[in-house]
Amino acid sequence: MSLTSARSFLFVPASRPERFAKALGSGADCVVIDLEDAVVPSDKDRARALLADALQAFDASRLGRTLVRINAAETEWHAADLQAIAAGCASGLCGVMAPKAESVETLRAVASALGPSASLVPLVESLAGLDALREIARAPQVRRLAFGHIDFQLDLGMRCTPDEPELAAVRFQFVAASRRAALAAPIDGVTVNVSDSARLRHDALRARAMGFGAKLCIHPSQADAVNAAFTPAAAEVDWARRVVQAAQASGGAVIQVDGKMVDLPVIRLAQQTLAQASAAGE
Repeated sequence: MSLTSARSFLFVPASRPERFAKALGSGADCVVIDLEDAVVPSDKDRARALLADALQAFDASRLGRTLVRINAAETEWHAADLQAIAAGCASGLCGVMAPKAESVETLRAVASALGPSASLVPLVESLAGLDALREIARAPQVRRLAFGHIDFQLDLGMRCTPDEPELAAVRFQFVAASRRAALAAPIDGVTVNVSDSARLRHDALRARAMGFGAKLCIHPSQADAVNAAFTPAAAEVDWARRVVQAAQASGGAVIQVDGKMVDLPVIRLAQQTLAQASAAGE
């Protein structure tokens, strides 16, 4: 599955290469090998070396499903991270997730360092990043936006309630910026309670309802549920097929499906649903 149609993005620490194969086999559409938050400062150099070695053994399929979350540009590890994965990007590594994204200039520098084949997924986690969201979405080689909603709350001193209505306006801006820049639907943040399957499903369905197309995961057990939430259900696919078939047979005349009038926006929604189901392998 391509980066633009991926539904689940699973983090795995770069310092634990023995977990890479399990993450890639978990059902997650994309794996994010993490050099940032999952690796303590004293272990950064070792983790980077382990990652560079592991990437050399990845086949094309695994490379194409793997992103690396690098350390932010303001850190002492950023340049070494880029140097370590540049060869992987040239060999087919999907690209990088750029944390603390706030500057188009920084993203330009990352793209230049990694080469034209590297895809960028800016992880926006602050008010400064939100202020620059339109420009970030249009930066070179950016393929999708991701929302780091936990750090965003910290940056603004927010204390969101479980359903997070306080972030609805912010999430809308991610969807709108992605649409303006003709990007794939953005990626929502993590659900931190890995044992609460009901909360995970609720969070994923809320994200889909708002126009997001994927979600970050922090445990392999979350991948299947996230994939299911972002995949059209069988009833949705059946409805979409009937709408498209009826539209094709009508010769442009007004049609009804299930007793409801169907106009062009409804037909396009049905076509979009079928395309999403096809991308998910349905």
